[in-house]
Amino acid sequence: MMNSPALSRLPQEWQHWINENLARRCEPHTMAAVMVRDGHFDAMLARTAIEEARRASFPREAAAPARQAQPLPTIDTSVNVVRALDRDVEIVLSLRSPRVVVVANLLSDEECDELIAYSAGRLERSPVVADSDGKTQVHAHRTSRGAMLQRAESALVARIEARLEALTGWPAERGEGLQVLRYEKGNEYRPHFDWFDPSTPGPRKHLERGGQRVGTIVMYLSDVEQGGGTSFPKAGLQVQPKKGGAVFFNNTDEYGEPDQMSLHAGEPVEKGVKVVATKWMRQRAYV
Repeated sequence: MMNSPALSRLPQEWQHWINENLARRCEPHTMAAVMVRDGHFDAMLARTAIEEARRASFPREAAAPARQAQPLPTIDTSVNVVRALDRDVEIVLSLRSPRVVVVANLLSDEECDELIAYSAGRLERSPVVADSDGKTQVHAHRTSRGAMLQRAESALVARIEARLEALTGWPAERGEGLQVLRYEKGNEYRPHFDWFDPSTPGPRKHLERGGQRVGTIVMYLSDVEQGGGTSFPKAGLQVQPKKGGAVFFNNTDEYGEPDQMSLHAGEPVEKGVKVVATKWMRQRAYV
């Protein structure tokens, strides 16, 4: 079989892998995810190569309908300052892959202090989602304490959510409530993804409530004397906490495919206390 343009750009072993898995009738979107994860290929190249191989191997089959790109939450980085409803937010850093944007002046010092005080009495050990059944459980990889807030449960929370909607272009109802997290000395959250793995039963249950997590924004409510950065190991990036600032990143591409480059971690706090408020943005209205 003659190799087509995108397919021929791949190493020989990956060309064979694609053809073998197509012969086994594996799902193209699952194959593409594996290629991005294990082969570190560009997602568009992976999808195009698979489609070319599929057409060559099964010419009599009707072409699969092209998937439509969907909008994602985003921050306008074509300017240095973005007006977010009632506040001028400064662009500090912008990275394309993974898509990461660091901003300053998202929250005032007074708003940070008020949100810390508002949630202080509700802090509990932060859980993770179990792959087996989707239930939350305490895990050694995550040692912070946190509180889950309901959307718009107070005037302060509603104002922050409205500002985030204006900043990212993403409706507040397409997001989970804010989660306030407190990290003391030694606390951390080891490398993880925010997207839900649709191949495992537990996370798959969470996809029913608003679809995939397509974006995350972590707002820093305190300065930290040492440690406590938000790191992206695959990108070689570490963002240091700055009170009132935030880091935004996408968890998927425009086709809803999980972005393996979005692996991130909350580095251990070495001195001081780190308090953050996290907002997870979903594909659809979160209920």
